[in-house]
Amino acid sequence: MEQSTVNDMLSWLSATRLEAVAQKLRARGFMVEVCATREEARAKLLTLAEPARSVGFGGSLSVACLNLTRELRDAGKEILNHGFPNLSPEEKLEIMRRQLTCDLFLSSVNALTEDGIIVNIDGNGNRVAAMTFGPRQVVLLIGRNKLVRGGVHAALDRIAEVAGPVNAYRLGRKTPCAATGTCAQCAGSCPESICRVTSILKQRPGCTPTTVLLVNEDLGL
Repeated sequence: MEQSTVNDMLSWLSATRLEAVAQKLRARGFMVEVCATREEARAKLLTLAEPARSVGFGGSLSVACLNLTRELRDAGKEILNHGFPNLSPEEKLEIMRRQLTCDLFLSSVNALTEDGIIVNIDGNGNRVAAMTFGPRQVVLLIGRNKLVRGGVHAALDRIAEVAGPVNAYRLGRKTPCAATGTCAQCAGSCPESICRVTSILKQRPGCTPTTVLLVNEDLGL
């Protein structure tokens, strides 16, 4: 059997799973679109961004891979991205605070259960705070690799086994997981830990219009 045929079948399987979780997310109050490719997701996101004057970025690699900054800036949007190079700690903190009241906040998630529950773990809590309350609109870009079976416990396992260690390594943190690739459950004993705030969204936050873009590609961590 040709590899292209195998890939087509696997793509069909993941698309079927994404459609199923989309229904669960809608029942939990989220607006949801299933996108076949990242290019399709990018086009939808740019359309959603049209009314916004300010756009906040939550530090997501999934969002970063869409290369939106220049196009949004050329459209006259104020870009609030604390990940820009050469920012002082004070400047980063001020941008994080302003993201809490931006017109549009863009992020991804650490894990999404097949029941439609969104699970994140943060170091500072700025990302989960912004996706919960404050911005006029939130868009969550979620690749198929973030989908887990087994409920919230499986989501937390994914974060401990994949997202946590790799993000700590990416950010240059001096944590046990950044050295070994394995979560050491270092809560309270590691000053540079990025696992301090756990957020579990069982429904759309009441005052925050939130669109979830599910993408049938692997995106981010």
